[in-house]
Amino acid sequence: MDDATRKKHLEAVERDGFTIVENAIEPDLIDALNEALDRLERDLGAKPAGNSFEGANTVRIYNLLAYGEPFTKVPVHENVLPVIDGVLDPGCLISSLSSIAIDPGETAQPIHADDMVIPLDKPHRSIVCNSMWALTDFTEANGATRLVPGSHKKPNPDYGGEYDTIPAEMPKGSVLIWDGALWHGGGANKTGERRTGIAMNYCAGFIRQQENQQLGLSPELVKTFNPRLQELVGYSVYRGLIGHIDKKAPFQLLNSGAKFKSIWDL
Repeated sequence: MDDATRKKHLEAVERDGFTIVENAIEPDLIDALNEALDRLERDLGAKPAGNSFEGANTVRIYNLLAYGEPFTKVPVHENVLPVIDGVLDPGCLISSLSSIAIDPGETAQPIHADDMVIPLDKPHRSIVCNSMWALTDFTEANGATRLVPGSHKKPNPDYGGEYDTIPAEMPKGSVLIWDGALWHGGGANKTGERRTGIAMNYCAGFIRQQENQQLGLSPELVKTFNPRLQELVGYSVYRGLIGHIDKKAPFQLLNSGAKFKSIWDL
């Protein structure tokens, strides 16, 4: 992603609360992700949770990084991460990585904000920035994410309240990126086909992650990740201070010979 394109997307997130990066994901990776999700769903016997938030006809698989390739390519993708870094900062963390497959007959998800469980008055600076990878076409009919433009600058919505929304329609291979304060929710699937997406969610480096990456991923697996992905899952220190272990960075303990200076040493 070039600087001009990145700037355009960052301006859209600041103004509207969201942006769509079309043709962001290469076809081979889309195919690999769809195949891996199909395999996991069979192997895990994944079923709908059956509650009002996760859905009665929606299959979700959590902690996808624990399954290695091809999911390790998602958090560091060069057409997505630069925008996330711009909304938060390069010290951001992976909050969660999961799949969301909305099957026919699913009703609309309650409108909500992804950061509404964090007890901070709004509006505030961006502390959560999330993305939805379209592994199939997203249409209004098949359950494209519903958005309330500009709502990221307002207080939290009444959970499940009635609001005027627009569908984030986008072709397969696109990525929707939004500020975690934006009011939104999954749409109803009124078609006969599944709508599949990957929810790649990030948070600021000073915010607790939604999925506990340090317990959810074995150190042996994390050792195989590239350095940027190790930082994103939490083996990093935010601004030289937050997350250190006896003035050492977690990645130092993971990778012998790695170097780090604390905020005090700097």
